[in-house]
Amino acid sequence: MADGSAIEWTDATWNPVTGCTKITAGCDNCYAERFSERWRGIPGHPFEHGFDLTLRPERLAQPLAWKRPRMIFVNSMSDLFHKKVPGTFIDQVFDTMEQADWHVFQVLTKRSSLMRDYLNRRYRDRTPPAHIWLGVSVEDANSSARIEHLRQAPAGVRFLSVEPLIGAVGQVDLTGIHWVIAGGESGPGARPMAIEWAREIRDQCAAQNVAFFFKQWGGIRPKSGGRELDGREWNELPASLPSRAAA
Repeated sequence: MADGSAIEWTDATWNPVTGCTKITAGCDNCYAERFSERWRGIPGHPFEHGFDLTLRPERLAQPLAWKRPRMIFVNSMSDLFHKKVPGTFIDQVFDTMEQADWHVFQVLTKRSSLMRDYLNRRYRDRTPPAHIWLGVSVEDANSSARIEHLRQAPAGVRFLSVEPLIGAVGQVDLTGIHWVIAGGESGPGARPMAIEWAREIRDQCAAQNVAFFFKQWGGIRPKSGGRELDGREWNELPASLPSRAAA
């Protein structure tokens, strides 16, 4: 767990699972894989096995020790709903999140149908906790079906991470979505993001009354292109939380 994060829309990260496999074009230049593979084969290092999917049960209770409330990005180095993560382990992750209700947990996945099915089983007879936010990645129009899966899932807050934005998303129905994060790709081989793609998402959020957060333009480094879109920063958060300082 990292207390503090370079990710603009969260405060900390918690990784009870690490490692993943690529499933869409948005995964091509995965920063988590690039970081993890640097340490493959180094005995005793947390990423001794590189980006191979690894359960880390010793980390399950970490958020319970953090008494100051934080927004916590869950599995920044993996995908909790990867098909190789046992349902019983996902249960333990959710048990911890439900118990640590002074935090906000942000769970993001590309396996949207698996997440939907899990949440519908877990919260079949009760209201999902408002402090557990569920989101899906959407990198272009080809991945927009994940939005409907998310809409079908019980969640206190539903959000989209439109990052890395590698193509126009097109017109989307944001009914039931509370927050949209958009941003370009960073790192070696970063694919450029057209300003029209970012504006299209921002304008749809404004028209449909959805909070919009513009993370970055991207480039060789995350901060290369800055964070301004049309002369200002966009730092909106869901209505349950105040916006961070905006330009």
